[in-house]
Amino acid sequence: MNRMVYTLLLYLALPFVPLKLLWRSLKQPDYLKHWKERFGFFSTTVQKPVIWMHCVSVGETRAAEPLVHMLQAQYPHHQILITNTTPTGRAMATQLFNNSVISVYLPYDIPFAVNQFLNHFQPKIGLLMETELWFNLIAACDHRKMPLILLNARLSEKSAKGYAKLGSLIKSSLQKLTLVAAQSAADEERFKLLGAHNTVVMGNLKFDVSAPQDTQMLGQALRNLLGNERTIFVAASTREGEEELILDAIKDLDVLTVIVPRHPERFDEVEVLLTTRHIKYALRSELHQPLSADVKVVLGNTMGEMFVYYAACDFAFVGGSLLKFGGHNLIEVARMGKPILIGKYTYNFAEATVGAVQSGAATQVKDIENFRSKIQYLIEHPEKREQMGMAALNFSKAKTGATHRVMKEIEVHLSSSESSL
Repeated sequence: MNRMVYTLLLYLALPFVPLKLLWRSLKQPDYLKHWKERFGFFSTTVQKPVIWMHCVSVGETRAAEPLVHMLQAQYPHHQILITNTTPTGRAMATQLFNNSVISVYLPYDIPFAVNQFLNHFQPKIGLLMETELWFNLIAACDHRKMPLILLNARLSEKSAKGYAKLGSLIKSSLQKLTLVAAQSAADEERFKLLGAHNTVVMGNLKFDVSAPQDTQMLGQALRNLLGNERTIFVAASTREGEEELILDAIKDLDVLTVIVPRHPERFDEVEVLLTTRHIKYALRSELHQPLSADVKVVLGNTMGEMFVYYAACDFAFVGGSLLKFGGHNLIEVARMGKPILIGKYTYNFAEATVGAVQSGAATQVKDIENFRSKIQYLIEHPEKREQMGMAALNFSKAKTGATHRVMKEIEVHLSSSESSL
């Protein structure tokens, strides 16, 4: 495939985009807000030189937080622009940075929309988080001689095989990037095999994300409501089909389970599941007094409290890993010093998972029976929880520093970009 064919396919799909937004808005009404931005029309104006960072959704936005704060401190006369793809990512940017950044949607990868975006904001440098490879966007930045860095870059074997089918399109696009800052040596090698020639291993920015200062206080307040005498198990970032498996695993065990679905549009779906199974549950959003002993599950139907959930629990499971979703971020659990359970599907966080398991911070579960037995073991052995929690804390601390390494590269390329004007 070449870029012309790719662009033609996008134009053919364009008439159906409003229908897609309308469909998504049935579960998330915010998809209908700011829709013009997705086509390159912006009302926000800027008076300062722009440093632009693209974060798809919540995870990438959270990972960018230390870097954004560092950029703001070092470049006070620049404006930070954050683009997102999802409403939840945009809401997270607002929650983390308030009005100190400009937050808009990244337009679809159609030439006229991409060019209008770049013409409007005229960024001095672009920072794409993780694996955001939009071929027309990359080409447009290259045409403007604007530095474009792929940060915290990761590429699973599965994704690499998919991209390899694009042939010259992926190769030429990767070669147009100023730099690919990979999370690990394995990620770097996969990018090189696809054609990237300017690569470096920087580590994972997510290890530099710290919990807010009031997290422990809020965690203890939540723990008081859940029950200080109870063993608390958090099942975090769960995906479709996993909640049923978790409920099977905890059946009749002496544990209070807090289930936090990955996507807020699934809160109602999981609540229906709990009702159908006749499980006594409570909603986190309505939890204002201590739980009664007969409540077995709390549905974590709030946003922005992940660190608080971890602070309140005794051990946690990281979702997206029991079924073939690739796993989600176990680093936040480790930062809170809590034992980690994780399934076998972890290709999105392969290196972090291997490191956590090898350090004794995490243990992987093979199947539901094995999952149940490991939960029961941690319930019955608080000394093991303490040992794993300390290992988790040490593991997470040993992996910090990626943000400072990335900043040095940004300094070089931003300086070069601005001196060439």
